Amino acid sequence: MLVSLGNRIGLVVMLLGCFLVASITATAQDKRGHSGKHSPLEVLVLGSGGPRPFGRAATSYVVLVGGIPRILVDAGPGAFLQLGKFDVDLDQLDTVLLTHLHIDHSGGLPGVFLARGLESEGPIRWKVFGPDGGPGFPSTTKFLHLLFDPGGAFEYQKTFGAEESITGVDLNTSLNSPEQVIVDTNGLRVREIATHHDDAPSVAYRIEYQKDSVTFSGDMDESALPNLEKLAQGSELLVFHCAVLDPPGSPAELYTLHTPPRKIGEAAHVAGVKRLLLSHIPPAVEEKEPEVLRSIRRSYQGPVEFARDGMRVGAGP
Repeated sequence: MLVSLGNRIGLVVMLLGCFLVASITATAQDKRGHSGKHSPLEVLVLGSGGPRPFGRAATSYVVLVGGIPRILVDAGPGAFLQLGKFDVDLDQLDTVLLTHLHIDHSGGLPGVFLARGLESEGPIRWKVFGPDGGPGFPSTTKFLHLLFDPGGAFEYQKTFGAEESITGVDLNTSLNSPEQVIVDTNGLRVREIATHHDDAPSVAYRIEYQKDSVTFSGDMDESALPNLEKLAQGSELLVFHCAVLDPPGSPAELYTLHTPPRKIGEAAHVAGVKRLLLSHIPPAVEEKEPEVLRSIRRSYQGPVEFARDGMRVGAGP
């Protein structure tokens, strides 16, 4: 009887130990927002929210190339916090792709630069791509000048921590401009094309590495869908910003800024993308996810997910 009881106690202790190990492992994986095998190209969602503060960080993504964080797509407020929360290695993060210069997509850039500057031991060479200017908006190069160059708001940044240089590249935002390759090195390729986001000059990006590909729509209304469909053709993953409901579910003026779910589904179908990740999500969309999904399913039958902060998604098959 005593032996039996001892065996039972031993079994309980063993099971408890396995449970604790599994819990610790799951917690560690959750902190990184990912578990399982790495894909050659992955997206870590730093921020899946929009312009209003409601519990999500504003829009920002880190793209990992061969498991290494290399590219930042947008830098909304909250990106600085999330880099630490998700334990992102910043040592080789050196390319920034800004879809447009609204605050919820670019306001966190100084914090990201500060974070890397304080962690790096060697020189940093940032290259920042973004839209050309327009009424009410500076070009990306002027934006960087106003922030970091002599006389800028954060002039000290280039000498605070590691030595760094910041080079900006302005991209054409005319809808009839052709797509172009802006990065092509060591198997990593980035293409861009103009989109339309009301008065804010805007662009979309496609990143390719080995056989993986991910396209980021940025914020855009449906008038630019032909450009996005061309850029995203055959992408393994399309990250599309879903900030409105189908008409008339959202205020009319928002449709000059964003694409409704039904049109997102149509675009994903036309582009032949393998998977769809919806991001830049406001409460109105969050509260009606089943309805949004049904609308997208009218045209697109591939896997659809709603982004959350900390999610890590492979961009491969």
